[in-house]
Amino acid sequence: MDFIAKKLDELHRYRAESTAPGDLDAFWERTLSASNGQPFNESRAKADYSSPYMDVYRVTYNGCDETRIHGWFVLPNFVNRREGGLPCVVIYHGYRGGKGHPEMYANWLLHGFAVFAMDVRGQGGETGNALGQQFGMTGGWITQGLLDPERSYYRAIAADAVRALQWTARQPEINPKEIYAVGGSQGGGLALLTGALCDIPRKVIADVPNMCHMDYGIYHSQGSLSEAASFVSKFPDRLDTVLHTLSYFDMLNLVDRLQVPVMVTVSLKDPVCLPETIFAVYNRITGPKRLHVYPFNGHSTGEGHFQKQVQFILGGE
Repeated sequence: MDFIAKKLDELHRYRAESTAPGDLDAFWERTLSASNGQPFNESRAKADYSSPYMDVYRVTYNGCDETRIHGWFVLPNFVNRREGGLPCVVIYHGYRGGKGHPEMYANWLLHGFAVFAMDVRGQGGETGNALGQQFGMTGGWITQGLLDPERSYYRAIAADAVRALQWTARQPEINPKEIYAVGGSQGGGLALLTGALCDIPRKVIADVPNMCHMDYGIYHSQGSLSEAASFVSKFPDRLDTVLHTLSYFDMLNLVDRLQVPVMVTVSLKDPVCLPETIFAVYNRITGPKRLHVYPFNGHSTGEGHFQKQVQFILGGE
């Protein structure tokens, strides 16, 4: 057996113990109930956009609190609108990113999909952050509320991600039974979380996802979880509290809720979302699943990966 085959064999057999807190279900029931009670107060305005092939709308609505979430809602106007509405992908961006520009989503439109792309609060887009802060932070958004799951930044962005699906399902052009959660890195973690917490997505695509096996990640990752490691370095007596908070948002502890078909991508040389973290979750998925491995990639997918995404959505369950 060559080294790569041996590595993959080890990863497919990798198991990590659950770190689920005893009140995990009650926490999410309470969180989602509070978020669902928040009015959308939505605004949807058509943008003056240069392409004649897409209808572009600027969207704002309330997230799980009074934070105004900004997004692009993009529709192909060169296809016949199907009876029942268009399929739609809800796209979550990576850490420090944003929704970008509408033309970024042309590949989805060319395949007949509508797109809703939201800005994660406080990061590189137009969305601010009304989440209160009760303790100091080290650099990075994820250390906000890191000592209390009820006040955690992760709690807010997870609930915001669910509301993005709920907003999409309200749109008259969209078939609410054909909504798909898609993302990479942070966005992949959010896509998995929404699949576990919400019954709207028909399928989930999570490329090199974060928020998996987070106790392993905080020790090894060179990505966003290194911010949590820096926080613990500054406040070493808070390690157990930080790990307790992270456990509420770790897909390792929520994967049993994930029953819709899932496509996961892992890159074996990824220093941000390490393969051990992703396999720890993937190996626990009991529903329909598909895996794509890129042995020589870092924190990225391979050439032609978009076609694999489309084929997964259009293919059978």
